[in-house]
Amino acid sequence: MRAGIGSGSGGGTTPVRPRWGSGVTTPRSLSTGSSPRGSDRSSDDGEELVEVTLDLQEDDTIVLRSVEPAAGGAAAASSSGASPSAFSQELKAEAMARARQFSQDLTKRFTRTQSTTTAPPGIESALAARAERRQRAQLDRTKSGAQRAIRGLRFISGPNKASNAWIEVQANFDRLARDGYLSRDDFPQCIGMTESKEFAMELFDTLSRRRQMQVDKINKEELREIWQQITDNSFDSRLQIFFDMVDKNADGHITEAEVKEIIMLSASANKLSRLKEQAEEYAALIMEELDPEQLGYIELWQLETLLLQKDTYVNYSQALSYTSQALSQNLAGLRKRSPIRKISTKLSYYLEDNWKRLWVLALWIGIMAGLFIWKFIQYRHRYVFNVMGYCVTTAKGAAETLKLNMAIILLPVCRNTITWLRNTRAARALPFDDNINFHKTIAAAIVVGVILHGGLHLVCDFPRLIGSSEEKYAPLGKYFGETKPTYLTLVKGVEGITGVIMLVCMIIAFTLATRWFRRSLVKLPKPFDKLTGFNAFWYSHHLFIIVYISLVIHGEWLYLIRIWYKRTTWMYLAVPVCLYVGERTLRFFRSGSYSVRLLKVAIYPGNVLTLQMSKPPTFRYKSGQYMFVQCPAVSPFEWHPFSITSAPGDDYLSIHVRQLGDWTRELKRVFSAACEPPVGGKSGLLRADETTKKALPKLLIDGPYGSPAQDYSKYDVLLLVGLGIGATPFISILKDLINSIIKMEEEEEASGDLYPPIGRNKAHVDLDTLMRITSKPKRVLKTTNAYFYWVTREQGSFDWFKGVMNEIAELDQRNIIEMHNYLTSVYEEGDARSALITMLQALNHAKNGVDIVSGTKVRTHFARPNFKKVLSKIASKHPYAKIGVFYCGAPVLAQELSDLCHDFNGRCTSKFEFHKEHF
Repeated sequence: MRAGIGSGSGGGTTPVRPRWGSGVTTPRSLSTGSSPRGSDRSSDDGEELVEVTLDLQEDDTIVLRSVEPAAGGAAAASSSGASPSAFSQELKAEAMARARQFSQDLTKRFTRTQSTTTAPPGIESALAARAERRQRAQLDRTKSGAQRAIRGLRFISGPNKASNAWIEVQANFDRLARDGYLSRDDFPQCIGMTESKEFAMELFDTLSRRRQMQVDKINKEELREIWQQITDNSFDSRLQIFFDMVDKNADGHITEAEVKEIIMLSASANKLSRLKEQAEEYAALIMEELDPEQLGYIELWQLETLLLQKDTYVNYSQALSYTSQALSQNLAGLRKRSPIRKISTKLSYYLEDNWKRLWVLALWIGIMAGLFIWKFIQYRHRYVFNVMGYCVTTAKGAAETLKLNMAIILLPVCRNTITWLRNTRAARALPFDDNINFHKTIAAAIVVGVILHGGLHLVCDFPRLIGSSEEKYAPLGKYFGETKPTYLTLVKGVEGITGVIMLVCMIIAFTLATRWFRRSLVKLPKPFDKLTGFNAFWYSHHLFIIVYISLVIHGEWLYLIRIWYKRTTWMYLAVPVCLYVGERTLRFFRSGSYSVRLLKVAIYPGNVLTLQMSKPPTFRYKSGQYMFVQCPAVSPFEWHPFSITSAPGDDYLSIHVRQLGDWTRELKRVFSAACEPPVGGKSGLLRADETTKKALPKLLIDGPYGSPAQDYSKYDVLLLVGLGIGATPFISILKDLINSIIKMEEEEEASGDLYPPIGRNKAHVDLDTLMRITSKPKRVLKTTNAYFYWVTREQGSFDWFKGVMNEIAELDQRNIIEMHNYLTSVYEEGDARSALITMLQALNHAKNGVDIVSGTKVRTHFARPNFKKVLSKIASKHPYAKIGVFYCGAPVLAQELSDLCHDFNGRCTSKFEFHKEHF
């Protein structure tokens, strides 16, 4: 059937892209009237005409076949000097939109005509119900302007969103094209969608179908046309493209099989392997929601409705909701202030956050400066100054600071002592959270001291002594011998040999302790690759035993000091060394007394090993603390720290170990050999427990040890942020927090039963009852709310704590804990590659209460969280609160969170305190 449809040449509306029939079935002829504008091929008012071909399929559906310039229109174009090939794309698109509407009206009329003879029972009422729903949806959209409620359905994200991105695409075309044509396989790379090639190629095929072409190559002009379509800012245009991607046979209907196929394509683009396995189930869910009439298909307007109303399916879409009034009250500091006021505010908050660190550093630097000056002046007034000059005074001043630093560098790693001091009043004045940073700072000072002391002796003192005259040397004979020594004699002496030994050991230990070697960022060829990794760091650090022995000997064989009590090296070292040796001895005996039995082992996706073991009766810990673990089957000497993920109230201990280095890699291999495949629907790739036939490796534990997170209970509100395996210290806190809330409620209920309130009508209360009522125990929980943000790159990571998160979600009836999962492998909201995932996620959670990505009751967000908004919402919801921000993960985000906390402290009434986990 052909019908001419007229269109003004100056139409300014956004064109709706055409849909082409598949042409698989033989169309039947359909007699009907001509076009709405008549059957003439030309128009008196100067309008151009087009020829529209519609096919009536065997299933009584009408498919738009083609839209071409009418003969009259072509002739008019020729007469005006334009070729038929220059037919206006805007005109064609507008004509297509009108033709489509005409096709749909024709379909409705034909369906009503044929329904009395061919339609199955109930089909007419189903079609009427759907037509009514469509009318309501269109009315809602017109009223609310909801088409602007979603951010796009973007096909291109990232840098390519810029207006000049076409320049980059052109450059890619020139680089990838062969003989002026770009192949289908190179299309994803050309437009910047290399990470989702399957999706890009499906997009290529869809846009080719629109142009009535099935090609594997395109030229630059065709690429330009495709680029304009996928970067069109119109939501309607993007929605139509997305619909066409799903509607493979271009019949205007989307079936369940087509929905399943696009779910699998979206899952592949977002690296959601598990979603592909359940694609059939989720396709049925979408059809159930969008096709209540059970017609077996959905249409464009229904897909649009699901897109625009996804947030109405669940009430968790707007987390941390807050009123504008609360925001204006708490962010009152946003008003403009003078530069002096801003500087003073920043300074005051900086001092408030860092005063512990500052006074300790000031004291340490002051002591070093005092020792250096004291020793410098002392040697300035000795005869040796006349021979060696300021070289000897500087070298001896540096030596005095070295004695101090070699002593106190042991204190920050006395973990048992620090853990004990955390629970005393000393924690109010000393920054125990920065013990490892202080250890590194002292190490840097030792490097400077060694360079000054050893360097000045070797390149200045010794040459001056050797080059001095006999008269000048004579008074120094009692120290160096009657005969003037040679340079080699000085170096070969006890002082020189011990100095060289210490220098070599320090260079090795310091180099292998740097981040590049410790984290294997430096790639060395075999067998030198053994010099990188945690093992190399661990063993090289034990060279300190040789260093301290050499240091004591070096201090007892000084050239210029003969009186024993003036050789003060041993005095500096005595207390710290004894304390450290005592700690190591305690750890040795305590680890042997902690007999643990492995209860369960599971290996999860993402190379994470979880170990659940029995808890020794004397092992008492707080949430947020960590312990050291040793596996003799891997190494009989190495101990590694891991956060405790079980709560103090649990009757077992658990840790989660991610494979990041040589030791953890070997640990996973050892336990994998003892594990068995999961049975009975249990999670985990490999599992083992007490019933496993194979013997499980032995484990030794030591601890617990303190960490910043253990002090969470002193804050009104908690913000816990974990990256990947960095979520481990916070899982224990969440479990402990919910257990404490439940226990407090149980105590209140029990207390109410045991001690009923005294009424006014009660005649008499004996003293014993009164004493018991007033002295009843009360549990006070300062923390009122907790917000947990977990950011990970792999969907399988959610298996690590699935059971814990579901348990917390079920027990938290008072909504004290708010949990958010973020999966960075999924494209952000608004991207076409994740649009269907987002819709499906909201729909499934509303229907079944389960998130399709994490498999838990906790919502999974996509891309990375905007922590500026997170802190802003928390601050507005909790004015005047003391908020503890705890972070465990990569250093980059730590700096961002720290800066945000400082920024908000100067702008709102809430007080943020940032803490980062250190091991």
